[in-house]
Amino acid sequence: MDISFATSSLKKQLNEEKAMIKAHGSLRTKKLKVVLAQLWAAPNLGTFAPPMSPPHRCHELTGNRKGQLTVDLDHPYRLVFEPNHNPLPQRAEGGLDWKMVTSIEIRGIEDTHG
Repeated sequence: MDISFATSSLKKQLNEEKAMIKAHGSLRTKKLKVVLAQLWAAPNLGTFAPPMSPPHRCHELTGNRKGQLTVDLDHPYRLVFEPNHNPLPQRAEGGLDWKMVTSIEIRGIEDTHG
């Protein structure tokens, strides 16, 4: 999968281990490295679609965050990203076609519940 980053500082933070540990600590860094490796290796987001998503539980957000997706890291933190397609690939019955998403933009790491 093609991965881009919302900012250059986020790109540095998630591509350099020292910067990742400084920003997120060792536990979250371990989880981030696993999730990022899986995202880079995946041919498309369909690999993460429920019910195949455990243990990281990839899911779409709702409300004012509609269009964004998250992957669980250490509770309550999530890796937040969105499909990097224009227009967004849609299923015939409506909703995002996860199997057609081959490019994402990482928006950040945050607690989406608060």
